[in-house]
Amino acid sequence: MNAFKPRETLTEQVARHIENLIAFGQLRSGERIYEGAMAKQMDVSHGSIREGLLLLEKRHLVRNVPRKGAFVTPLDEYFVRSLYETLELYLTHTGRKLVRHWQPEDMARLESLYEQMQACYRKNDLMAFLELGIEYTKASLAYADNYFIVSAIDDLWPSAKRCAFVAFQEGGNRVIEDNLSHMEQSISAIKDRDEDRLADILHRYALQQCQQVLTAIEKTGSRTA
Repeated sequence: MNAFKPRETLTEQVARHIENLIAFGQLRSGERIYEGAMAKQMDVSHGSIREGLLLLEKRHLVRNVPRKGAFVTPLDEYFVRSLYETLELYLTHTGRKLVRHWQPEDMARLESLYEQMQACYRKNDLMAFLELGIEYTKASLAYADNYFIVSAIDDLWPSAKRCAFVAFQEGGNRVIEDNLSHMEQSISAIKDRDEDRLADILHRYALQQCQQVLTAIEKTGSRTA
């Protein structure tokens, strides 16, 4: 999980590595990120770290404070509620388009990802489960046809992964089972081309996942207080 693997541009490589450190809890909420230490750890220049941190600020994982440095964006109630409210709005809008226009190959892709996630659950492979969950949601954007929505959702994925990991760590198999149940219901609604049922499923799921993350944050805070 922590291995730094070259891919894409150097800036993207740096950003992806730090993104995972944040998403999987090795850099904690509100923690300062020291450019020098990170550059030494990754064997890259300070400039590369700085560019990566700017990219992560766009993705809502980092706050760059003038004359103070870079800090992990606090994972608090305001942040979590804002994230899930926004995801619900975007995914409901794009989900309605998917319901109207999906083709057999789209459904095959969704069902394949769902089956792969079930396999990860049986193997207790949480990291792969999280990545496949993002792939599943990306696949549901096939008919989004909106540059700004797709771009905005791309910048929200890292925060969604971060929050999901927090919930899974605290809630364990119950949270994973809730995710699988949501996907099964969603696929059924999409197959039936039932927009309102899909919107209701997404609404209930966003509320549930949001509350699971908030509960996990509260428990973690009480243990470290």
